[in-house]
Amino acid sequence: MSNQIIHTSPLPDVEIPDVAITTHVLRRADELADRVAIQDTTGASTYTFAELKAAIHSLAGGLAARGVGPGTVIGLMAPNTPEYAIVFHGVAVAGGAVTTINPTYGPEEVRHQLDDAGATMLFVVPMFHDVAAAAIEGTGVTDIVSIGESPTGGLTMSDMMGDPIEQVPVDLAGHTVVLPYSSGTTGLPKGVMLTHRNLVANIEQCQHAIRYTDDEVALAALPFFHIYGMQVLMNGLLANGVTTVAMPRFDMEEALRAVQELKITRFFAVPPIVLGLAKHPMVDQFDTSSVKQIFSGAAPLGAELAAEAGARLGCEVVQGFGMTELSPVSHCTPEGDFRAGTSGVTVSNTESRVVDPDTGADQPIGERGELWVRGPQVMKGYLNNPEATAATIDDEGWLHTGDIAIIDEHGHMTIVDRLKELIKFKGFQVAPAELEALIVTHPKVADVAVIGVPDDEAGEIPKAFVAAVPGETVSLEEIQDLVAEHLVSYKQIKQLEVLDAIPKSASGKILRKDLRTR
Repeated sequence: MSNQIIHTSPLPDVEIPDVAITTHVLRRADELADRVAIQDTTGASTYTFAELKAAIHSLAGGLAARGVGPGTVIGLMAPNTPEYAIVFHGVAVAGGAVTTINPTYGPEEVRHQLDDAGATMLFVVPMFHDVAAAAIEGTGVTDIVSIGESPTGGLTMSDMMGDPIEQVPVDLAGHTVVLPYSSGTTGLPKGVMLTHRNLVANIEQCQHAIRYTDDEVALAALPFFHIYGMQVLMNGLLANGVTTVAMPRFDMEEALRAVQELKITRFFAVPPIVLGLAKHPMVDQFDTSSVKQIFSGAAPLGAELAAEAGARLGCEVVQGFGMTELSPVSHCTPEGDFRAGTSGVTVSNTESRVVDPDTGADQPIGERGELWVRGPQVMKGYLNNPEATAATIDDEGWLHTGDIAIIDEHGHMTIVDRLKELIKFKGFQVAPAELEALIVTHPKVADVAVIGVPDDEAGEIPKAFVAAVPGETVSLEEIQDLVAEHLVSYKQIKQLEVLDAIPKSASGKILRKDLRTR
């Protein structure tokens, strides 16, 4: 074993309470009973902490009465609404697991996830009811429950309410409570098994990096189905007594109006939103003085852009690093310790290493290598996929992130490149394998490889390299038509290059590095 160079957190260790995630999220509900816990931007739907707690426990009782409990998986396909938190935690209190689904997915993508996760019920907002109805064909899902009026007169969330129950006992460290899907470092999306302990630990691990004071209000426009929105926003904010303003889709004008009218103190963003805050003329028309911090994640944020947005809004712009497999935060910038371009320091109760992927040797300060992380936030594993789990988490519990990083003399970590195949488009994961499997079905395509190419606005955009069937020509438009028919819009191919052959290694692996250097 080579000499390990382990970076521990400069932040104090935290105590991780032995409680279920909902108990933790509602820990201040009685003390803050009359404060608004979560609302939408218009205030049309709003719950105080007391109301939120009551609704969660009542839904849990109704679900339990219908047989939901340990071993049950329930799909949740909705944009950010206050009811999202009620369904998520109602299932958790009943002892079940939630698989969170991107509401803009098409039926095939939804079906894959429902099937793979073994879901038996699906909660959906009326707007996506048709997709849901098509998606459940051939799956184990027997009930679609509408969050709001059912367009077909079927079950609604109100129908599911019952006599309130307390948390159904589960093994906190072993019981999967949520199954978001991630491509990890390679391949198709896989169910990430996160336990009650994973989620509770990660909320606590951030307490010295994101220090909330009383009477804070946060804008939650980043999707709750995605681990960042789920944990740093929905669960993390509620657990800290922060009024959470849920936005179903990001709209700059609506966001700025919410900042001005609701006196938003925390603005959670991804780099394209930070770009808008830095450059959009509309920003000057609103009073943004209440904002104390802009927190960016999901993709690397350029130092110049961060500085420009921060100067314009008169607040700190900081960033963190995380992965679905890390519940999600492993690195975060503590207030007042911002260093341009870095993703911050290793969070509490966490260890990091930087390891040369070729030699396995730990790298000294300032040298590049794959970032490895160990701590209580590391997932239990991938659902039904022991091979992928073993390839990601080693025998000593280190999770291999697939990202190439540097840790500097201040303990700050910067992502400089990636080992993994994953493309990050505006913070969303795009798996090359999924696109390749689809594109190769095109009658004119003999072989294909997909990579991410850098883009100022999106971070990265998907580019396809295709080898055409002899005698055929392939156009970008033909490939885009195929992708649009089967996959969500952010997975769309933006560039196409036709090659004679796709470069591959002796073992038949696509040489993505060669394609990137083209």
